[in-house]
Amino acid sequence: QVQPVESGGGLAQTGGSLRLSCAASGRTFSNYVMGWFRQAPGKEREFVAAISWRGRSTDYTDSVKGRFTISRDNAKNTVYLQMNSLKPEDTAIYYCAADLTGSWTRAKYSHVLEYDYWGQGTQVTVSS
Repeated sequence: QVQPVESGGGLAQTGGSLRLSCAASGRTFSNYVMGWFRQAPGKEREFVAAISWRGRSTDYTDSVKGRFTISRDNAKNTVYLQMNSLKPEDTAIYYCAADLTGSWTRAKYSHVLEYDYWGQGTQVTVSS
């Protein structure tokens, strides 16, 4: 069993920063691809960022490239999402997810259905 738990959400102003954390249980955390997704009211859950099992590869959706950074600390079983230059359109519930297959293919790690375990989500609100 893997249970991701997100933290670090909150309220930020446009141009501000927040750092999300996701602590995930499981002895083989370092074998998981980890992803961040978000869901705004009335919209589908969308891919934000993903990181390979050793952290050597990362990928982002176009709208956050250059502003968000995903990283992981396998010794702490934790993945992070540093969010800078926040915009009102970044407002959403942010979810952390674990893909136990560890497959690093964009068609997979960017897809909701690829992930096996999900956190409860943390709210991020960016005021204009």
